[in-house]
Amino acid sequence: MTPAPAPPSAKRARHRRHAAIAVAAALATTAGAFSASPALAVNATHATVVSTKPVAWTPHALDGTVYRILQIGNRVYVGGSFTKVRNANSTAQLAMPRLVAFDATTGRIDTTFKPAVNGTVKALAAAADGRSIYLGGAFTTVNGVAAPRVARIDAATGARVAGFAPAALNNQVNDMRLVGTRLLVGGAFQTVGGVTRRALAALDATTGAADTSVNLRLEGPRVTATGVTAPVKIEALDVSADGRRLVFVGNFSSVAGQVRHQLAVADLSGAGAALSGWSTTRYQPQCARTMPTYMRGVDISADGAWFVVVTTGAAFPGTLCDTASRFDFGTETAGKQPTWANYTGGDTLLSVAVTGAAVYVGGHQRWLDNPLGRDSAGAGAVSRPGIGAIHPTTGKALAWNPTKDRGVGTGELYATDRGLWVGSDTVTVAGEYHARLAFLPLA
Repeated sequence: MTPAPAPPSAKRARHRRHAAIAVAAALATTAGAFSASPALAVNATHATVVSTKPVAWTPHALDGTVYRILQIGNRVYVGGSFTKVRNANSTAQLAMPRLVAFDATTGRIDTTFKPAVNGTVKALAAAADGRSIYLGGAFTTVNGVAAPRVARIDAATGARVAGFAPAALNNQVNDMRLVGTRLLVGGAFQTVGGVTRRALAALDATTGAADTSVNLRLEGPRVTATGVTAPVKIEALDVSADGRRLVFVGNFSSVAGQVRHQLAVADLSGAGAALSGWSTTRYQPQCARTMPTYMRGVDISADGAWFVVVTTGAAFPGTLCDTASRFDFGTETAGKQPTWANYTGGDTLLSVAVTGAAVYVGGHQRWLDNPLGRDSAGAGAVSRPGIGAIHPTTGKALAWNPTKDRGVGTGELYATDRGLWVGSDTVTVAGEYHARLAFLPLA
């Protein structure tokens, strides 16, 4: 098989949505004023697939990886492990490590937005005030002040928001969502504020204090047949647009005392979080011997009726390794099976975005529609290097095929009402130079 390397603690990872569930309709009016429109609560719904030709004006990240993209009004934020960026049609390199902001129409980088983040940014979420954003990742300081893996900064200036002093997490955050007054965070941490709270926790969105209402007790780190294991962790999570359902994936086999292998659904409609009766055993089997968890990304549809999970793990017949798989919520019962599964034939998928017209998937895959492939193109396989699109109902690959260099893979797909943002560790999309960041507009 083609090696399926997991980037540090990742997906989505990724995936998908990276905005708050509730966001104020306007941003602060500052120099270079923001557009008075809210951040998206979900990946935007599109009537058609996006163009296969990227726009020419997006900036370039010159090293590292882009892990997260968030748009608020006419402003785009990009987080990752990069340290240098430059504007399109410019040779001037700008030192903008790990977090950068730019105009969503022109791509021009805002050189006045320059928060000092001392480690990788893996997660972004818009605050409800419309004037600030939350960061999550591997960092421990922001602007020289302690910020153990979570911070809140002014969306215009990058200054820390006064009064937000998050409880310390002892390891990195991979994903986050704002749900009402709670900031849900998932990652590789085992303690929050010195108290055991493995992989999933809630913080008060205003103060950053630990919110004990979310305690689903993730346990049971998986162990492969060869003895490989890792701490309990969440690779990716998503929340439905109405804020009532949480789906999370990662390295665990028990949630709230119930068997849940690598994927679980929780109900957020009450005061806290309660484990749903929805469950599947399809992610119980082992994939590659080096991977306790092979989950990489998850995204819920805009109507909240279904979701798609993407995985790594190599080609093993009868499993959901190296697939994109749709699951419908339906009744909250056990034994759920995928509505469809699209196989790469042995290559990793890292990211997913559900837009209505398509389910976009990214990774370092060579093919889709490849259930018979074993690190090869089996009968019926179609070439979709680095990025592809799947029909949301049939589960078959759409004709859309911009092509992309593969690298570790496309780790971020983020849909707005204008098109689809693509973040990765590579530099070519549709045969053109677009270093680690590209935008494919709606036609």
